[in-house]
Amino acid sequence: MSSTLRLGLFYGTLFLGSGAASPYIPVWFDHRGLSGAQIGIILSAPMLARVVTGPLLAMWADSFSLRRTPLILMGLAMALAYGLLAAPFGFAWWFGLWFIGSTLYATIVPLTDVIVLARSQADGFNYGWPRGIGSAAFVVANIGMGLLLARGSPELVLIWITVAALMTGIGAQYLLPPDPVREGGGVAAISERMAGLGDLLRDKDFMLVVVSAGLIQAAHAFYYSFSTLAWRNQGIPEDMTGLLWAVGVGVEVAFLWFMEPWRRRFGARNLLVLGGVAAVVRWGALALSPPLWIVFPIQMLHTFTYAATFIGALQLVDRLSKPSNASAAQTINSALSGGVLSGVATIVSGALFDRIGAHGYFVMAAMSVAGLAGAIRLYGVRRLDG
Repeated sequence: MSSTLRLGLFYGTLFLGSGAASPYIPVWFDHRGLSGAQIGIILSAPMLARVVTGPLLAMWADSFSLRRTPLILMGLAMALAYGLLAAPFGFAWWFGLWFIGSTLYATIVPLTDVIVLARSQADGFNYGWPRGIGSAAFVVANIGMGLLLARGSPELVLIWITVAALMTGIGAQYLLPPDPVREGGGVAAISERMAGLGDLLRDKDFMLVVVSAGLIQAAHAFYYSFSTLAWRNQGIPEDMTGLLWAVGVGVEVAFLWFMEPWRRRFGARNLLVLGGVAAVVRWGALALSPPLWIVFPIQMLHTFTYAATFIGALQLVDRLSKPSNASAAQTINSALSGGVLSGVATIVSGALFDRIGAHGYFVMAAMSVAGLAGAIRLYGVRRLDG
């Protein structure tokens, strides 16, 4: 089996879980009797903490000799946390366990990106191919979980994501390469890891990249947390919701697999700006609760609001970091985009959904404008020229 396929299959285990959790875990919490505000709090707490937990877990991960070892441990712990959610102990219990599972998942993804990005550069393959396999698995989960929920209990969501997390832990052992954390082998001292983290936090250009990208990505918060419930209120059934999510990720897969030559010519900064423009259009349109036939083409903008923004930020962060702090750099990038900024946006989204329903998307459009403004400023950063 080729290394590209093995890496893609590992991404597949990751996104089989998130493809069910992202649109449908709010349905599970709603089934358990929680309000929109309570769901927003549970979903946002690990995001808010990620700006701290992400870098700390990244430094812990770099204390191992091999990059895959901490991913094995985190995958198995994530499966345990999700499985224990089944116990009917109420809000505090679900809050704590979701915090653990979501925090671990959010760290595994950027640490996997570090491995795959380094391999793609060393072996000469398109990073988008294995990542696209993961996105394809996300589509499968969107559709599959939607079809199951149309006929079965929301409890199926929890079973699905627990099994997927277990597959991640096992897959990290058998699908990821035994790449060392340090090029010369051995374990980096804590002082070395702390110094690398400090260099990044003091780098104004690096922080401009991650904050700008983070605002554009965080503007997905209302969509990720409440699109399923908002569409259900419009009379759109949950099996159709799965298809709507799948359309968005389907064009993302095409972008990752087949647009590599164009992406290289277009440039990372341009990708980030394109993502910001598309986000303003997408969220502004969804705030108007358009009919189903219009929602489908709007969903195709996901290839820009998410994929173009993600790839642009990934490349810019890689360019502004060093091998010694690559794990911390990508984790900080993820911690801001899917962490504190998304956490705040998710808390706000819960209150917005309870009060104004789909009109909450207008606030996400405003966040996208702020991210777009930051992305435009990157044209003045000379370190990113060439």
